[in-house]
Amino acid sequence: MDPVTHTLSGIVLHQLGFKRKIALFILIFSAIAPDFDYITYLWGTDIFLRYHRGITHGILALAVFPALMAFIFRNKCGFFYCYSISFLAYGTHLLMDLTNQYGTRILSPFDWNQYSLDLTFIIDPYISVGLLLCIIIGRLNKARAAVTAIVTIMLLAGYVGGRAYLQKEMRQFLKTKVDANIYKVYPLPNDFLRWWFIAKSGDEVKTGFADLFTQKVCIHEKYDTNNNDPDVLASKRTRTVQNFLYFAKYPYAEAKRDDKRTVVTWKELSYSFMAGEKFAAKVVMDKNGKVIDSYFKF
Repeated sequence: MDPVTHTLSGIVLHQLGFKRKIALFILIFSAIAPDFDYITYLWGTDIFLRYHRGITHGILALAVFPALMAFIFRNKCGFFYCYSISFLAYGTHLLMDLTNQYGTRILSPFDWNQYSLDLTFIIDPYISVGLLLCIIIGRLNKARAAVTAIVTIMLLAGYVGGRAYLQKEMRQFLKTKVDANIYKVYPLPNDFLRWWFIAKSGDEVKTGFADLFTQKVCIHEKYDTNNNDPDVLASKRTRTVQNFLYFAKYPYAEAKRDDKRTVVTWKELSYSFMAGEKFAAKVVMDKNGKVIDSYFKF
């Protein structure tokens, strides 16, 4: 989720009845704290891609950060109280991020694999607007602010649960329409019944759209991921591609050549429904195979 949504979640948690003056600050600060790894953007987009949702989004940080907040503010609200609300807000951030497809290294530093439920897109306006409405209603009727927050949390949990049900139905539907060994289903922005899918059999990967309402499947592209092109293999030695491959779940590379240069483009197929070149790494080489430039594009 985006930082704005996480900030809103901290305010909604405060409406549950945490009345101490410092509680609002602790809840908001803890709700956005995992995204402090945005600082890695200063070292390049590929570095950000590698380290975002890494150690700060892991279970060790979930234990350590609230303890740090509790130590700092122990004289204002008590160690246990501060630790509890900080843990709640920090954990809410990790749980919200886990629902979308970007991937979170939730078990770091003990397990550096990415995990994602693939239920929501990176930015989900239904969640953001729901949290915002909860805050507005709570301000207008302070006596029922806690009830409003509880109802909102229950509704959002139901929303995510409904998407989980639709995802399961879509996966079962795909199995009747597309022959493959592995089926992955990803959410599309602001859509419920139409999903993006990846169907993999050996080295062949099919991508496309599937619609539960119309009961139709549209194959968008077919890819052969067993690419032994020497320039593609050479591009793997660049920092940009190494960081990209650390992030990517379904990477695909192709090389295009002209008289002067070769451009190797790596893309993440789970995002290939997006217009333009999104989540793509590029490596530019001269005719002798020397790397001229490499960069990553969101």
